[in-house]
Amino acid sequence: MGFSKSMAGLATRLARRQGTRLPALFSLLAAIGLLALPGLAHAQGAVRSVHGDWQIRCDTPPGAQTEQCALIQSVVAEDRSNAGLTVIVLKTADQKSRLMRVVAPLGVLLPSGLGLKLDNQDVGRAGFVRCLPNGCVAEVVMDDKLLGQLRSAKTATFIIFETPEEGIGFPLSLNGLGEGYDKLP
Repeated sequence: MGFSKSMAGLATRLARRQGTRLPALFSLLAAIGLLALPGLAHAQGAVRSVHGDWQIRCDTPPGAQTEQCALIQSVVAEDRSNAGLTVIVLKTADQKSRLMRVVAPLGVLLPSGLGLKLDNQDVGRAGFVRCLPNGCVAEVVMDDKLLGQLRSAKTATFIIFETPEEGIGFPLSLNGLGEGYDKLP
């Protein structure tokens, strides 16, 4: 399942979930999203460990009974110092799914989605699921194929669009991603 298909899988899996885990998951994702935004990253959530260019940050979101941790990296566009992107990788509380959440700056062209290239090879696009006051969020379920691609690649470039023709690339180091992912509780 590719990057684009993972997005459809996320919607299907989340739609099937009922009960108390779903609200806790959304609370976790919202809290981690706030933890990971540039400028707020140092204000909330404790850095548990550093793995290359990635950090494991942990916090107990409102309504959750246990601490939740995520692997996080924030980057700024090479040609625009005011445009930042945060990538968050986490395991769901039930340990059944792995999610990648990307918080992009406001002003993105939502229908174009979020593009991903690994070592300059196009992996696909994911749709944005919502915009918050501090950014727009794309989420994908990370299947084994995508996780393997991320582990073996050297660099990732996330691409947002302000117009259908104009993409802004955010180069992201994958140094430490595999090690950090393995250390996620």
